[in-house]
Amino acid sequence: MPFPDIDPVLIEIGPFAIRWYALAYIAGLILGWRYIIALAETPRLWSGPSPVTRTDADDMLLWAALGVILGGRLGYVLVYNPAYFISHPLEILYVWQGGMSFHGGAFGVLIAMLLFSRARNIPLLSLLDLVSAAVPIGIFFGRLANFINSELWGRVTDAPWGIVFPNGGPLPRHPSQLYEAALEGVLLFIVLRVLTHRFNALRKPGIVMSAFIAGYGFARTAVEFFREPDQQIGYLFGGWFTMGMALSIPMVFAGGALAWHFATRTPETAPASKRK
Repeated sequence: MPFPDIDPVLIEIGPFAIRWYALAYIAGLILGWRYIIALAETPRLWSGPSPVTRTDADDMLLWAALGVILGGRLGYVLVYNPAYFISHPLEILYVWQGGMSFHGGAFGVLIAMLLFSRARNIPLLSLLDLVSAAVPIGIFFGRLANFINSELWGRVTDAPWGIVFPNGGPLPRHPSQLYEAALEGVLLFIVLRVLTHRFNALRKPGIVMSAFIAGYGFARTAVEFFREPDQQIGYLFGGWFTMGMALSIPMVFAGGALAWHFATRTPETAPASKRK
């Protein structure tokens, strides 16, 4: 299949350009923020008052945006292509050209939420549960942006849905960005939605966060079998293992262990809100 004729730049007026990549991040942040508000303002999902107010959610948006952008970019620079950016340091700022690490972005958001929870006296686990429930929305739009940018494409395939990417050579490849949008975005959102609305998981802080960690790790590991590894890193350990797997497989085990811990501990040991 030919690559769809989609210009990465939506609107360009002189030096000013609006790119689909930037719009994807904006859409993910805004829709995720609205979803967090909806969860926080649904009383039946909580065993008591929601630990996050509308004002908290509004202010948290900026903290989350900074965590995603700074963490995602620095993660990519330090883990996936440090040698290149040492030689081209100014290009670290060129986020519109792509090159963001999910794992780095997740770590950036974790640090941002840790600081935010301390500043507002909000229980950290409940805050992370809300953020985790909304993250698949951002992942979905981010992976669509990767597809439009013709980056992070998959391995060569003879499947009828293989796509010839403009910068991926003459052979068709797996549209692995769309696989990730489906698994890490849509499917993971549905799983977490079921946990929050059918199993009242928000009443036991930490479960939604843990399920997200394990679910993302599993989905990303599965897609790595179809995704072409970054050229500057290639395959690890015998030609099939990738850096994405190295970062994601531990998430499956860590998320599973954390979910078991938070699901089995008694309510008396759960952290209470410090807000007065």
